[in-house]
Amino acid sequence: MQVPKSSHTPAMGFILVTLVLDILGIGLIVPILPELVKSMTGGDTAAASDMSGWLGALYALMQFLFAPLLGCLSDKVGRRPVILISQFGLALDYILLAWAPTMSWFFVGRIIAGITGANFAAATAYVADVSAPEKRAANFGLIGAAFGVGFIIGPLLGGVLGQWGLRVPFLVAGCLTALNWVYGCFILPESLKMENRQDLNWERANPLGAFWELTKRPTVFSLAMCAFLSFVAHQVYPSIWVLYTGFRYGWSPMQNSVSLAVVGVCAAVVQGWLTGKVVKRVGEWRTAVIGLLVTALGYIAYGLASEGWMIYPLVVLGSIGGLAGPAVQGLISNSVGDDEQGAVQGAITSLESVSGVVGPLIVTSLFSYFIRPTAPFVLPGAPFFVSALIALAALAVAMSGHRQALRRQG
Repeated sequence: MQVPKSSHTPAMGFILVTLVLDILGIGLIVPILPELVKSMTGGDTAAASDMSGWLGALYALMQFLFAPLLGCLSDKVGRRPVILISQFGLALDYILLAWAPTMSWFFVGRIIAGITGANFAAATAYVADVSAPEKRAANFGLIGAAFGVGFIIGPLLGGVLGQWGLRVPFLVAGCLTALNWVYGCFILPESLKMENRQDLNWERANPLGAFWELTKRPTVFSLAMCAFLSFVAHQVYPSIWVLYTGFRYGWSPMQNSVSLAVVGVCAAVVQGWLTGKVVKRVGEWRTAVIGLLVTALGYIAYGLASEGWMIYPLVVLGSIGGLAGPAVQGLISNSVGDDEQGAVQGAITSLESVSGVVGPLIVTSLFSYFIRPTAPFVLPGAPFFVSALIALAALAVAMSGHRQALRRQG
């Protein structure tokens, strides 16, 4: 059964609920997972930091390797099976984490979640399939709203549930995702018409294929490297935020949940409202520069913050750094033709996955090293300082590419 092109279908509702649950589930476990890992490593914060880095890197690596393949599979067999398989894998991951008796099971769960983590790409394609052209932009806006709602509610709910036990949030996330999977099995129709399906293209399924194409476009390549470095620097937040605030300020999971919800609100305001106004006033290039500078200063401020209360004003001010991402993406998009958008954006997505492998290993290793008794001095803010240097390197790469582009135009 094919779903009609309409913005008011049970299928559209299912997709939005799926995305809300995906992000809600991620937000729900973000303040809890490091604490659970810490409890399973004998309460050693340094060991928990190392282990969290490997868990995050493994998840990102699996996404990098398998997301292009699952995306191509959705073009061949349809969106429905890929979305449902992804939902089932995510539910299984949560249940495994809820009951995992050893760290080995944590790694198994992260592998499963990473392999089946194609929900966003398949769900976005589904929305495009079922939306009339005049409704497509509005429906993509609903996707952004779903992400915002999920990440604001998720950390708060995780903090509340975490007070009943560190494994409770995982069990609740697993049950919610499993219920949504069951509902989808009965209600979700296929959106991809038979005449629009393609044979499996192993060249497109290769995660490195699109990246090599970037090297043929110097301006786009420099902007892509800027985006990659920004992605790497940003990994400091999901990788050590909970461990850092717990070590330095003694924050509880609930306090971390509140702080992450504030991050979600500020990010939604910057991405959904402020970015458009700033770009309209000063242009994409200046917006990117402002965002990268604020981002670097924000990292330094987080690393220097000596009291927990300082984090909240820093979150508000630092969120302005979120201007950089959309501005750089806009510059990249405007540098290529309409027929190249998919390949270039696919390459950027691949780079983001690679940053999810590299970034966590860098920042968790730094944090672990500088809080151990054997360190030459205690410096828990070291990962933030290094992230600031990486953000400044991203700015330098972008400026170099911009100057080269101007010279070519002249």
